[in-house]
Amino acid sequence: MSEVRYTKEHEWVRVESGEATVGITQYAAEQLGDVVFVELPEAGRKVGAGGEAAVVESVKAASEVYAPVSGEVTASNAALSDDPAKVNADPEGAGWFFKVKLSDAGEVAKLMTRAQYDEFVKGL
Repeated sequence: MSEVRYTKEHEWVRVESGEATVGITQYAAEQLGDVVFVELPEAGRKVGAGGEAAVVESVKAASEVYAPVSGEVTASNAALSDDPAKVNADPEGAGWFFKVKLSDAGEVAKLMTRAQYDEFVKGL
């Protein structure tokens, strides 16, 4: 069973079998507007929790995407290079950014649950 957690920077992470899939939340996608470009990390790159991992550009702004967890990038969503609008269409599904092999599974527990994230967004 996969578990999804959230950050205050509006990234989500879904963990399955020691691998984390990372993307931006529906809220973040709505705030950005139409996504026109993404810059994704290459496989083999090491990322640290809270460190810059990717860039997403929209008609409104360019924003960093931070790694919610530490580990080694195992894959990036190549489909986003050809069709960055997937981020807007399905930010918490087909619009994922990259996958990471976890180096510290305990970091996941420090992130927000869906209920906690929803409450956080209400306060914005």
